Amino acid sequence: MIEILENRPSTAHKNGSLPNDVAANNVLHVARMEHDASTHVSFGERVAALIAAFCGSMVFVWIHLAWFACWTIYNTVPWFAETPPDPFPFSFLTLVVSLEAIFLSAFILISQGQEARLADRRSHLDLQINMLAEQESTKTLHLLRRVCEKLGIDLDDDPEIDELEQATRHETVIDLIERKIETPPESRPS
Repeated sequence: MIEILENRPSTAHKNGSLPNDVAANNVLHVARMEHDASTHVSFGERVAALIAAFCGSMVFVWIHLAWFACWTIYNTVPWFAETPPDPFPFSFLTLVVSLEAIFLSAFILISQGQEARLADRRSHLDLQINMLAEQESTKTLHLLRRVCEKLGIDLDDDPEIDELEQATRHETVIDLIERKIETPPESRPS
């Protein structure tokens, strides 16, 4: 899919579909990021992800349901075996299932760790892009003020413009968020 998007001719000037080309470029960048993230995964992490994906499927549930049913029937119905290899309370089955649970939980944790690292990367990218967009918006407002001044348009009737034109101090915003989150709603001033 990446090759299709990279090799398609641009139609921006032919039919005015600039937003589609911009969207296609965004899709291409996201596809490349996802491809890069998936190629930097170790063999063990790939195996863990495949096992975790299989364990999260209904096929896995049906296989276990059939396995437990067969095991129980074979070890409880007398005409299958006079002396069942694992009589009730199924000690060997309990051992096998416990070992399986240990390994499955390890595979799932490995898979979740990989997903968490990928989510952290995306979160950092989002933060950087949001900060850049805020800086661009602040600069745009500053330039628009200069255009308004040049045209003689009075902006004194909107007090928010001065505040929005100032660069956002991220530390101040974080401090405000933390104070508001740590303060119980009933003790907040109205």
